[in-house]
Amino acid sequence: MNPRPLPRSLALIVLTIAPGLAARFLPLGLPPFVVKYAGSMLWAAMIYWLVSTVLSRTRLPILFLISASLATAVEIFKLYRSAQIDAFRSTLPGILLLGKYFSAWDIAAYWIAISIAAALDSKIRARPLPPTQP
Repeated sequence: MNPRPLPRSLALIVLTIAPGLAARFLPLGLPPFVVKYAGSMLWAAMIYWLVSTVLSRTRLPILFLISASLATAVEIFKLYRSAQIDAFRSTLPGILLLGKYFSAWDIAAYWIAISIAAALDSKIRARPLPPTQP
């Protein structure tokens, strides 16, 4: 399996973050269910793109497991409460990175999104890389 070129990886990350932020923060008139889970799923897909960029030569099933474990760990971390963490969670970066409230449904959404991202990645990486010029 071919590693993804860095520019393509960065494009995938940006193209995932932009609609995720739009779904959560722009008044698009989307149903609350879509706003909630589109944002969560795109966040999880972004985690996959980041992990698969950093570990570009790792096999896809391992990338899936690392990404899904990381996303699940972040969700479980929402159960931990402290004044400092809760203060961070009330900021925009805290909301985007950690979220506020634990939900088992979010974990399911993460795993579905990471599965979709890994399947897409499989298609992307199966294509031969363009030849490099000397």
